[in-house]
Formats: sequence, C-alpha cells, structure tokens
Amino acid sequence: MSTVRTPVEASATTDTSPPERPLRSSKGRFGERNAIGWLFISPTLLVLGVFLFVPIAMAVWVSFSDWSGRGSPFAGSVGFVGLDNYARLLTDEGLTRSDFMTSLRNNFYYVLLVVPAQTVFALFLAVVLNNQLLKARGFFRTAFYFPSVTSSVAIGLIFLFLFSGTGPVNTGLALIGVDAPTWFADARGLLHLLGDGLGLWDISSPPAALEGTSILGLSAWQWLAGPSVALSVIIMLVIWTTTGTFMLLFLAALQDVPIEVEEAARVDGANRWESFKAVTLPHLRPTLLLVITLGIIGTWQVFDQVYVMTQGGPGKTTLTPAYLSYSYAFDSGQWGVAAAMAFILFLIIFVLSSLQRYVLRDKDEAKDRRLERQAKRRRGGQSKEENRLLSQAAHQTAPGEARSSGSGGSL
Repeated sequence: MSTVRTPVEASATTDTSPPERPLRSSKGRFGERNAIGWLFISPTLLVLGVFLFVPIAMAVWVSFSDWSGRGSPFAGSVGFVGLDNYARLLTDEGLTRSDFMTSLRNNFYYVLLVVPAQTVFALFLAVVLNNQLLKARGFFRTAFYFPSVTSSVAIGLIFLFLFSGTGPVNTGLALIGVDAPTWFADARGLLHLLGDGLGLWDISSPPAALEGTSILGLSAWQWLAGPSVALSVIIMLVIWTTTGTFMLLFLAALQDVPIEVEEAARVDGANRWESFKAVTLPHLRPTLLLVITLGIIGTWQVFDQVYVMTQGGPGKTTLTPAYLSYSYAFDSGQWGVAAAMAFILFLIIFVLSSLQRYVLRDKDEAKDRRLERQAKRRRGGQSKEENRLLSQAAHQTAPGEARSSGSGGSL
C-alpha cells in the first residue's frame, strides 16, 4: 500500500538552505595578495632598476670593453677586451698598475688611521655627553656634530689655508721653535721619517734590501712609506668631520643601556671602568659594528677631500682608488680601466666589511644559532624518517585491505 505524503511533510523534507559557495583555495588568496604587493612596490623597483641596476650592468660591460666615453658604450665601434683592463691593474707591468698599487697603499694607511681614531673619539665624546651631570649638553652635541653637516669643500679650503706655508698652524709652530713642513708639498712618508729619526735608516739612501724587493709593482721601501705628510692633513680633517656623526650613533645606543644593570654592577663593587667594560660595551656591540662598517666603506671611497685639496699630489702620495678612477675616466678617457678599478674597490670593501663583521660577531649568539640549525636539521631528518615508515606501513596494509574487500564482495 502506497503512502501519500502531505504537502506539509513534503515541504519539511525539502532542503531549502542556500547553496554553499565554493571555498577559494589558500593558494589563490596568497597569489592575489602577492600580486597586490608587487603592484605597490613596482614604482620603487622601477626607480631602482633605472637608476641602480641598469647603471651597474652598464658599468660591468664597460669594464670589459675599450669604451672611450664618447657615444654609446653599446655601439658597434666599442670592442670587447675581456680581462685586459683588470690585467693592466693587477698583473701587467706599467704605469697603470704602479698608479693603482700606489693608490691602494695610500688608501690602506688612510683607513688604518682614520677608522680606529674616529671610532674611539666618537665613543669617548658620547660617553662624556651621556653624563647626566654635564651642563649645556645640547650645546656640546651641536658643536661636535656641526663639522659633519658642513660642506666638505668648504672645510677643505679652510684646511688649505690653515696648513699653508704661512698659515696659522706653521705660524704657531714657529712661535714655539718648531720647524714646520710645507704640508701639502711634502711627499715624505711618516714611517720613513720615524725610522730616520730612530736611526733605523737614512731616508735619503734607502736600504738596498727594501729598495730592491718588488711587490705588485712597488718596492718594499715604497710600501713601508706610511701616509705622507700631505695625507696626514687629510686624515686629521676627516677624523674631525666624521666623529660627530658616529658620536650621535653611540649616544643613542648609550641611552638604551638599562640603568638597572649599571647600578647592579656598581653594587657588586665594579668601578667606572669595569662597569663600562663589562656592562656598557657589550650593549654597544651592534652600534660598534655599524660604526666600523660605515667607517670602512666611507674611507675606502674617499674622493672629495683629495679632489679639492691635493688632486693626488705631491708625488701621488694622496692618490686614492676613487680619485684615480675618476682621473682615468674623465681626464684620460679610459673608461674601461676606470670601471675595472671601481669593481676591484667594491670587492675590497666587501671582503673587509665581511671580515670585520665576522671578527666582531657575538660568539655566544652565533653558537646558539648554529645549535638551533643543527636541531632543526635533526628534527627534519626525524620527520622524513617517520614519513618514510608511515609510507611503508600504508603500502603493507593496502594489499590486506584489498583482499578483505574482495572477499566481502564475493560473499
């Protein structure tokens, strides 16, 4: 007998819920969000590409070519010379290699003196100005920082006047009986003068062993010259103008050092120096790393002071790679050699910056990171092994399930 369903029962059993909307996959949502992000940063990427990446790519090509600076570097008349420009700087005997090695020697002594001096002076001034009992701290901060924001050209011209033959420095030294040199015309190296003063050698007749030993196109006597008298003036100028900037970095870091930690060290009996060495200085490690990195980059790229004050003289003792690259490009038209100098200089800066970052790294933090990476690798290996065992177990149980399902079907 058939059962007749009433309209009420039929409507009750009918599914009136709205149809479910299909869920969008997380992959699709992520891709959409990714596209929007790329859209927002595309103007920045465009600017970087036009004004940074494209010029770098062009400079790479120029360093392997004989482009003279006229016309397009991609013209058919521009030839590909391979590594010839780099060979002229590093291996081939000649004036180009001699000038480049002289510039590296000068810049090496410049970096060796400027970076430690500006770092120590900046840290000292920051510690002094961080003293809460010091009055007029705002005035001193401004006074010490003012040379950093002054035009390097203006300061260079002032130093030219101060250290001229009849300038205030020589006049003051003459009053106390000191025979001052003609600063910007004196090519003698400070190490040569020091050895001559100590009686180690006669600067007018160098030792034959040093004079006869050639290293990368320069004699050992030339490598051991040290910074010249003229370069020492530029070194003093740069230390004075850059200390203020790094002082502010150290001052900001000092104000973040917890006072409670310093007070605890004082309670434990530490004096001011012990508290600074054991408490304050470890907190300044990131700032110290930043200051030294910026110092190395800036000192290897020195150009404007040399251009304004000496233009590489006297006797090429103030020649630097940056100024030499400029001179070869704009004065001699050898743009390929100039570009090769720039890339060698970049490599030197990269290696030295990486080396000092490795030396000044936090060894405890590096050790913790290494242990964490090892633990992650072990966990990853364990998870892979577990997945392999589960996969094997699934393959082993699959035939048994198939047999049981087949026997059930026959029944």
